Amino acid sequence: MASNGTNNTSKSTPNGATKKLDILIVGGSLGGLSTGIALRSLGHDTTILERNPTALLHNQGAGIVSGGDTLSFFKSYDRCGRTLAVSSQRRQYLDKDGEIVHKEDMVQNMTSWDLVYYMLRANFDGVASKYCEVPERREGDGACRHLHGHKVVDVREEGEKVAVVYTTHEGKEGTMLADLVIGADGPSSTVRSIFQPGVQRTYAGYCALRGTVPENDVSDKTLEAFSERFTFFHTKGIQILAYLIPGENGTLEPGKRLINFVYYTNFPSKSLDDPSPELAELLTDVDGVRHRITMPPGKMDPKAWEEQRKIAREKLPPQFAEIVCGTKKPFAQAVTDVISPTNTFLDDRVILIGDSLAGFRPHTVASTSQAAYDAMALADMLSGKVAKREWKRQTMAYARTIQKRGVDMGQHSQWDDLPLEAHIHDRNLASRPRQEEVWPEWALQID
Repeated sequence: MASNGTNNTSKSTPNGATKKLDILIVGGSLGGLSTGIALRSLGHDTTILERNPTALLHNQGAGIVSGGDTLSFFKSYDRCGRTLAVSSQRRQYLDKDGEIVHKEDMVQNMTSWDLVYYMLRANFDGVASKYCEVPERREGDGACRHLHGHKVVDVREEGEKVAVVYTTHEGKEGTMLADLVIGADGPSSTVRSIFQPGVQRTYAGYCALRGTVPENDVSDKTLEAFSERFTFFHTKGIQILAYLIPGENGTLEPGKRLINFVYYTNFPSKSLDDPSPELAELLTDVDGVRHRITMPPGKMDPKAWEEQRKIAREKLPPQFAEIVCGTKKPFAQAVTDVISPTNTFLDDRVILIGDSLAGFRPHTVASTSQAAYDAMALADMLSGKVAKREWKRQTMAYARTIQKRGVDMGQHSQWDDLPLEAHIHDRNLASRPRQEEVWPEWALQID
């Protein structure tokens, strides 16, 4: 790619993109898949290297708020032909007794990690599942490969190409050459660590406890609180929210959907490497293995979760306490901060996108939207619709704006004793994630 933002050849692919590129994408979760779909639609050949040893990533049991960029991505690139999300019609806040203290009409769309994942796999490499139909390959799409069990260990310049060194889960080492490498390997990105070794995830002092409950397993009062409602409760040191998401195999049928909750609670600790006894207990699984950041669904020690259930019964409104106590497979995530000062390396032949560039706090409900936005923006830049300088300004400004917003929201919700109006303001701001702050170009490392 030339430094003036134009491509370096006028040869066109069937879909109108200039110069067909060999592209390697490190990371096969939502960001990597979205990028692969967008770039192969331009005629580029894309290979995803996913370190997980299994062909499919496991269902993470998480709900997703489908923001405008997520919906725009699926409108542009999805060919499965099914509905993505459950619609919420109202945002509301409860007091400790479970009574509504604020409400406003606001349409939002909620989906699940597993439904998004399987729809993206169907579109990228034709993975069949009960979630959706596999679309026919479109004429003009570039070739695609999804290679699991490939852990990237080095990325380096090799002539006019970029060499990506990997090891397989069988212990073999190999190297692939590419014109462009995309780092989409999450907040603990290996690609980022190679070029920015000083950029590390830092612990924010609290965790997100998560889980789901079938909507037909709760009381009528609790179902009323969350059915077509995005519902919140705040008190000092605690924030919890819940909403409906698709059920098993992505079903949207009423009665078969899930109530998804995210429950933020403080676990003060020096760092993830020197956790407090309470944090260490939360992140030590039923087999005695301590996890550093995320406790997967189904692995939580029942004793540790029973302590959280006790706190929920004491401190939460009854509707929230019911779903926290009723979840069968809770999981936990230590909330962290990370952001790279730049998103390009090796003369723009290595690019960071999504969580690899900036890991947003969950309050922003923008991680999936960031992945979708970065995928669409990169496709626009490679196709010549947007100059490279402007692409970098937009993507870096978005990353910095939402990352900073998440830190501010976390400070307000977990550490400050603010009135309800302040929390409502934060949440309304988070529903407009593309409303950027103004950043000078030097702060975005734009040459």
